[in-house]
Amino acid sequence: MFKRILALLLLIPLLDAIVLVWLGFQFNPVLIVALVVLTALIGMLFVRAEGRRTMRKIQRALGEGRPPTDELLDGGLLIAAGAFLLTPGLVTDAVGFLLVLPPSRIVVRKLAKKFVVTPYLDKKTGGFASGKVYTFGFPGDDGAGQSGSQAGGQQGGQATDGAGDVYDLGSDAYDVEFDDDERDGRSTDQ
Repeated sequence: MFKRILALLLLIPLLDAIVLVWLGFQFNPVLIVALVVLTALIGMLFVRAEGRRTMRKIQRALGEGRPPTDELLDGGLLIAAGAFLLTPGLVTDAVGFLLVLPPSRIVVRKLAKKFVVTPYLDKKTGGFASGKVYTFGFPGDDGAGQSGSQAGGQQGGQATDGAGDVYDLGSDAYDVEFDDDERDGRSTDQ
């Protein structure tokens, strides 16, 4: 994954240089330089405006008592957009504009959550972030990932694990007798 990201980051400036050289032969080079500077300036104005809007959304989310997860991802994407827009070139400016504009940023945010954030959190929490946890047995067992009576289900008062071992969970398995003086572990003489 890291090598793919690094290759993409190295490919974008190369593509940018090729496009600039090709456009330099097609049009006046001064016009191309002016276009690159103009797109960077306009892009920075957009980043500034969207950054303020995102900060207001973060403050609103915190005021409502909910975690600002989408807003924080938007802030990170705006930082990346600013970096792309400050890098000279038309391809990086196009990528920066895609990250600045809210409709395309929503799509990028959803993809980042699906392919970057959720797998990372699942790796760190053992599946608790997305709810993909093993409820019975161990990962890699024969019955891992199966549900119902195949792994961890109950069959007529008996629980089975993925390996097929049967554990008796009869009706008296959870009966607890208390003394007259105690209920649920608390003393009644107060």
